[in-house]
Amino acid sequence: MSLLEVMSTTQVLPEKYRQMATEEMENRIREIKAELGEKLFIPGHHYQRDEVIQFADATGDSLQLAQISAKNSKADYVVFCGVHFMAETADILTDERQVVVLPDMRAGCSMADMADIKQTEKAWKALEKDFGDTILPLTYVNSTAAIKAFCGRNGGATVTSSNAKKMVQWAFTQKERILFLPDQHLGRNTAYDLGIPLVQMAVWDPLAEKLEYEGSLDEIKVILWKGHCSVHEKFTVENIQELRENDPEFKVIVHPECTHEVVQLADDAGSTHYIIEKLKAAPPNSKWAVGTEMNLVRRLGNVHTDKTVISLNPNMCPCLTMNRIDLPHLLWSLESIVEGKPINQIKVENDVAKDAVIALERMLQRV
Repeated sequence: MSLLEVMSTTQVLPEKYRQMATEEMENRIREIKAELGEKLFIPGHHYQRDEVIQFADATGDSLQLAQISAKNSKADYVVFCGVHFMAETADILTDERQVVVLPDMRAGCSMADMADIKQTEKAWKALEKDFGDTILPLTYVNSTAAIKAFCGRNGGATVTSSNAKKMVQWAFTQKERILFLPDQHLGRNTAYDLGIPLVQMAVWDPLAEKLEYEGSLDEIKVILWKGHCSVHEKFTVENIQELRENDPEFKVIVHPECTHEVVQLADDAGSTHYIIEKLKAAPPNSKWAVGTEMNLVRRLGNVHTDKTVISLNPNMCPCLTMNRIDLPHLLWSLESIVEGKPINQIKVENDVAKDAVIALERMLQRV
């Protein structure tokens, strides 16, 4: 079932939660956490609202949180404060008795939705017609379970923004070419850092169902899926230029989901974890313009009061889908567990989960 199909059957938040005061909701959440104890585990992604992250038992990136959830064998319920594909990964890695819940089923990821399985299978057939058995698929973990399973079935693997270089290097020991899903920017930036020139990279447009490339197909080493993060693509070259004109003391650090031009102009680039650690180690009074999700940027600024931390794009807003997880939805999901009728359970089909695990394990064996 696709995320759009899931959302079409999503239950509506009961009105009583909309009417509750913040303090009342917070107190009730604390009561439920105390009541359920070790039976409940709440992972919270770095991009979550502060009002939600305060109740997280662990914070981190998507795969990291899924792995922590899997290791937490005492938890009967994992209430994942993130987006749909993250909860899917948690369900894939946890055991069958554990129930994974997403507080709001509308919390999706536009990037993950840019590569559905039907589009991918159709593209694979077309690409195999042009390139034969010379392509290995890699998918960013920011993808649906079905896409992870596709990579698992076809000899490929998952990657994170932290280990993408290692995984691309491994992929080229297996096949002559790679298909990188679903984020073209992470794929392009990673391949470029490994010495592959832009002229050897093509883009597959799933809507037009064609390869965007000028030149001989024999020259292509990397095929990038035409997908992107709607948040990170909003950071621009103009943002960097304007910042440096106004205050050249600022260092610019961005996520590799940003466009190639932005990454090349930045002083540094790396995963969410890398950005967090970089700012933690930065000297006092240093100035940083950060190109990633706004909730995290604000949190970094509040934590590192001895430094100046701002968003690279002054008009940036938080990730809209990630922000669908709020106090009312969190409380609703927790009370449904207490009542013995969990809502918004994420359940990946066994055959999909089996192949997705293969793709994940190929990555975990090499990093």
